[in-house]
Amino acid sequence: MEEKIITGHKNGMLVLLLELVLYIAAVVFLIVGINAGFLPLVILCVILLLLGWIPLCGLRVLKPQEALVLTLFGKYIGTLKGEGFYFVNPFCVGVNPAANTKLSQSADVDSGSGKAVLNAALSGVNPVTVLNETTGKKMSLKIMTLSNARQKINDCLGNPVEIGIAVMWRVVDTAKAAFNVDNYKEYLSLQCDSALRNIVRIYPYDVAPGIDTTGDGQADEGSLRGSSETVARRIRDEIQSKVADAGLEVIEARITYLAYAPEIAAVMLQRQQA
Repeated sequence: MEEKIITGHKNGMLVLLLELVLYIAAVVFLIVGINAGFLPLVILCVILLLLGWIPLCGLRVLKPQEALVLTLFGKYIGTLKGEGFYFVNPFCVGVNPAANTKLSQSADVDSGSGKAVLNAALSGVNPVTVLNETTGKKMSLKIMTLSNARQKINDCLGNPVEIGIAVMWRVVDTAKAAFNVDNYKEYLSLQCDSALRNIVRIYPYDVAPGIDTTGDGQADEGSLRGSSETVARRIRDEIQSKVADAGLEVIEARITYLAYAPEIAAVMLQRQQA
C-alpha cells in the first residue's frame, strides 16, 4: 500500500458559500413558485432543499500536522495532508483504525465531539463542519510519546528486574498505518513490549564478568544500569525494524524506570553493600 497525497482540493469555503446561495435562492424561488402556482418550480425547489445538504458532507477541515485517509466505497483514494478547508467527494469516508484507542500516551484524550456538535448547533455554527473536526477519523502527524507499563523481565543472569520505557514516535505513512495493520497504536505498544524483553535479556543489571552483550564473542562491561544510552538505542532500533511496515517512525526510546524486582531488591542491596 502506497500513500497518495490528494492536492488541489482547498475549496471548501467556495463550496460552503455556494451552498448558502443555493439554499437562499431555493427558498426565494419556492415562495415565488407557490404564489405563481408554478408547480414544476415548486417541486424543483423542494428537491434542492431536501438534497442540497449532501455536498456539505464533503467539507473537511484539517489543522497543522493532521491527515485524513479517505476511502470511496471501500477503495483507498488518497490522503489529505496540511491545514486547510477542503472539499472532497461527499461519499468519501475517513479511515483511522486507532481513532478510539486510548493508551498511556500524549494525544489520547476524549475529544468530546458530541458536546461540540450540540454547542455548535445551539450557537448557529454549521454542525457538519464541527462534526468533521471532531469525529476522530483524522490521523495526527505530531510526535507522540508512548509510556508503556513497567515490565518484569529477567536479565541475562536470571535476576528479575522491573523496567519501563518512553518511546517518541510519529506516523510517516498514513496509508500503511491505516491498512497494513489492524490498529497501529496497539501494534506499536506490543512491539515495544517485545523489543524491551528481547534487549533486556541480553544485559545484566550491573556489570558482571564473562558477559557478552554486543554479540562479538568477547566479554564486555555492558549493563542495564551503566549502559542505559546503548540499551535505549538498541531498543529503539529493534522497535523501528518491526513498525516500519506500519508506516511509523520511532524517533527515540528512553528508559524511564529501572530497578530490581521487589522480591529480590533487599537481597541485591545487601550484596552491593557487602
